[in-house]
Amino acid sequence: MTQERDGLDGLVRKRIRALRAAQGWSLDDLAERCHLSPSTLSRIETGGRRIALDQLTAIARALGTTLDQLVETAADDVVTQPVRDRSRGLTQWPVRGEPGMTVVRMRVTSPAPDSPAALRAHPGREWLTVLAGTAELLLGERRLRIEEGEAADFPTMLPHALGAVGGPADVLGIFDREGGRAHLREEGRRGERSYRSR
Repeated sequence: MTQERDGLDGLVRKRIRALRAAQGWSLDDLAERCHLSPSTLSRIETGGRRIALDQLTAIARALGTTLDQLVETAADDVVTQPVRDRSRGLTQWPVRGEPGMTVVRMRVTSPAPDSPAALRAHPGREWLTVLAGTAELLLGERRLRIEEGEAADFPTMLPHALGAVGGPADVLGIFDREGGRAHLREEGRRGERSYRSR
């Protein structure tokens, strides 16, 4: 077994034990839910037994997670660098999202544009919430003021733009697959470092 494989194996065992503890379950409780004996489960958690794929799948299901999440190892991008677009007064931090979604935290510093030519439209859907400050969302002819704690959900085929009101606004945006692709392409055209759709 390679060192990398040993590391993953140990990580999976720790996750199983931590998820079981978070549920407040004993070894017997989890063993019953995944149809394994408590002694087998104990040896899996402590490293005394190799984990078979069918056992791992049953354990993941019983713990309310997926096999992918149990074996996830991508910890190299824990610290992310912001993507700055000074022309739009926008700073973005990528956030890991579910497959098919792009999640991004943004700091908006410029007011919403006055020119209809500045509005963008593309396939997809966006949901956003204002974490701090006040934002203004332009949707076609409408101007919507979004206060801290409020959210908006809209199809991105509507021409739209986002701005800040009275100072910076921190916004969390979630884009579906199509909306995320459009934003990735736009960042690429600007030559900025782009966030990834997960």
